[in-house]
Amino acid sequence: MTPLILVDGLRKRYPTRVALDGVALSVGAGEIVGLLGPNGAGKSTTLSILATLLPFDAGSVTIAQQPLPAAAASARRALGFVPQRLALYPTLSARENLRFFARMLGLASRDAAHSVTEVLALVGLEVRADEPVYRFSGGMQRRLNLACGILHRPRVLLLDEPAVGVDPQSRERLFETVSGLAANGSAILYSTNQMEEAERLCARVVLLDVGRVVASGTPPELVAQAGAQATIRVRTARALPIGWLATEGARLLECSDGTTAVAISHSGVVPAVLADALRAGGEILDFSLHRPTLADAFFSLTGRALRDEGECAPAAG
Repeated sequence: MTPLILVDGLRKRYPTRVALDGVALSVGAGEIVGLLGPNGAGKSTTLSILATLLPFDAGSVTIAQQPLPAAAASARRALGFVPQRLALYPTLSARENLRFFARMLGLASRDAAHSVTEVLALVGLEVRADEPVYRFSGGMQRRLNLACGILHRPRVLLLDEPAVGVDPQSRERLFETVSGLAANGSAILYSTNQMEEAERLCARVVLLDVGRVVASGTPPELVAQAGAQATIRVRTARALPIGWLATEGARLLECSDGTTAVAISHSGVVPAVLADALRAGGEILDFSLHRPTLADAFFSLTGRALRDEGECAPAAG
């Protein structure tokens, strides 16, 4: 089946920098693909190009079998785009915002009324539908932002960090909504720098860094490709002597501040490693097991963290 999003060799240059350098990706019907990378990696530029809002310099882009830029008008009819910045009118109610965007999308009056009612229920805002948006929490505004982008039941949905800064309840509702849209056949490209979101929602992930795709595949494939291993950190009553580790499938990594790190080939060797530490160290004061994640894979492949240094996770609102 032909992908509903197909990008190959995409390039975009600004006067002072190259924003995208040969990006390639695809998304099929019913699939959620994560576009994962730190701020400045090129995620928003990619989505803006796919949404027909930004021209590109080279490569090919096809949305719902419509090539850009030649068939941009036809592509827009199949597209839903939810930007990172809220695109809402705060003095209007949720229902009024949705009615406005329904008219902008060209929906007929009867279809618009039905779609407004449907998406309000889908994002869990039907009870607050007639309140002005400025009274909504940040999470409720994010849910309404998503609702505005799916009024016309788009075959292709582009999401630019849709859950940034939301409360846990709204985050769960957003995730349920996105998963439901994919289950109904939408092709969804989900941009984020939160690896937990990508691991939970996305069947495949494209890792983007400084405008280039550094790797793509399922989360387990990317972790394996990067060679990231699970690790145990253990602290014992006595310093562990040289040669204390005798377990096959375990490798000593480092000792620092009384804590010893051990790489393990699989979780089945954990009891044996702890037994070695107990025999040599007298007593285990604490230990932790860290399984490799997409963040570890990204760091292994690029030498950079998924979040920029000093960047904090967004606060809930």
